Amino acid sequence: MSVSNGVHPCLGPQVSEEHMNRLFPTASICRGSTIRSVLAALLVGISLLNVPVPSSAQEQRRDASIPSFAELENAGATIGEIRILNEDIFDLTDENENNWLFRLANTLHIQTKPGVIARELLFKRGDKLSARAIEETERLLRSHRYFYDVRLRPIAYHDGVVDIEVQTRDTWSLDPGISFSRSGGSNTSGFKLREYNFLGTGIGVGYSHSKNVDRSSNEFQFQYDRAIDGWTSLGLTLANNSDGKRQAISVVRPFYALDTRWAAGVSASRDDRIDAVYTAGAITSRYRRKQDISEVSGGWSDGLIDGRTQRYSVGLLATDDSYRFEPGVVAPPLLPRDQKITAPFVRYEVIEEHYEKIRNRNQMGRPEFFALGFASTVQLSRALGSLGSSDDLWLYSASISKGFQPYQTHELLLSAALNGQYDQGRVKRQLLSATARYYLPLTPRFLFYASVGADTLTNPNPLEQLNLGGDNGLRGYPLRYQNGDHRALATLEARAFSDLYLFHLFRVGGAAFYDVGRAWGGVSGAKPEWLQNVGFGLRIFSVRAALGNVLHLDLAMPLNGDPGIKSLQFLVKTKTSF
Repeated sequence: MSVSNGVHPCLGPQVSEEHMNRLFPTASICRGSTIRSVLAALLVGISLLNVPVPSSAQEQRRDASIPSFAELENAGATIGEIRILNEDIFDLTDENENNWLFRLANTLHIQTKPGVIARELLFKRGDKLSARAIEETERLLRSHRYFYDVRLRPIAYHDGVVDIEVQTRDTWSLDPGISFSRSGGSNTSGFKLREYNFLGTGIGVGYSHSKNVDRSSNEFQFQYDRAIDGWTSLGLTLANNSDGKRQAISVVRPFYALDTRWAAGVSASRDDRIDAVYTAGAITSRYRRKQDISEVSGGWSDGLIDGRTQRYSVGLLATDDSYRFEPGVVAPPLLPRDQKITAPFVRYEVIEEHYEKIRNRNQMGRPEFFALGFASTVQLSRALGSLGSSDDLWLYSASISKGFQPYQTHELLLSAALNGQYDQGRVKRQLLSATARYYLPLTPRFLFYASVGADTLTNPNPLEQLNLGGDNGLRGYPLRYQNGDHRALATLEARAFSDLYLFHLFRVGGAAFYDVGRAWGGVSGAKPEWLQNVGFGLRIFSVRAALGNVLHLDLAMPLNGDPGIKSLQFLVKTKTSF
């Protein structure tokens, strides 16, 4: 096959032959392996949807006579008036959004109260302007489901004083609906009614009913992240399940910003449920587990110093795990020993401020903030029999993450986590996990994504297992198809971001993917071979609703495994990202 000027004859000018050969070197895209053919077919299809749309006037609007925030900071500007401009869901000055349905949605919708936005600003009138505080405020505001867009800009500058406009646009925050998803050959269904921004106050409240392979559940949720001082979070969850009950309550004032000086909180949860043991995707036994967890803590920090913040916390953790045989079901041969822990703890956290504002990675058409700075948390606890623990032992947990940009516009994100127990010279119930993710844009509309992850359990209890299947990454195989003490999974994915903006409600993309993974070890011994699948699918982003979900419609084909596995898996699933 001839190639002219590096342009691939199948994909055209948007994706070059050199790019694709470097990513998938085993064969030509148009006549090569199944994997590459699937990838190419999807990219071609999505490229047909790339009808350019002009950027909005709001994006382009900026008075060129007003300096940027960075220039204003260098000039020593002081903050003057802060104007909060919260706009409704749809922009009726845009002819594409000025129709009867969108006008009705704006009429029915209660906009976010200006005070809710004002409480979240990390700056106030009279402060010296800080571009860093402006950027962090944008990150905090964008983290809320009830905002579709957030923009902060200087609108006037005179006599060393700058006036700032905080412009937000709401989403439709009432989420009623019926849900259905399918992965690993199993269905999940339900209905819900949830309001993420009750009366414009930022309060979330809702009821849902769901049914999956494990249980059916009726759940009530309440969440208020701006209670008391504007930063304290109140949370309540009550669930009545077919196999038990779950309750959780929390009152927490977190380290909400990098320069926050103190934090405190208390939380408690109780979960009574029936858990299942899987082998080759089939349930082989069940048992009842009851788990109570509570924690009280307080922390302090000197704030952000030289681009880094360090935090120190102390507290008390209490857990109570118990296991019982369940009448009327097949029981496992052995149950873990009950364990009760009451343990004082110390925690240390460090975060380096380095964020990159990027588009078209895990979302479509919306800014994403990638944390590239070094971040780590370490916690050490001591369980004591004198406080009611069933054993004297150490509990430890740690996490670490760091991002890199090996080349301009490329992102490499690395992370690892460790937690376990140490008793009488022996490590127990230890889980070590590590992941690496790489984002390589080929064009503004096409992206190559790769990830690899591994987990290992050391001396787990008899029923702890790592599962791998259609519900957690190996998309061409049944639910929890493999299990063991060790697990590894790698994914290669070509992502396409179209300009298609259906009804100004949904953005559409697509992906072609290849997964390879394995779970092995432990008592189950379930077919410890490396499993592979290929597939492709659509991604439909709900951008104007607070649920912010991404609908995944995938077809996945297993390349090996038992002959009894279906040759084509159809997956319908909602996630929070691509």
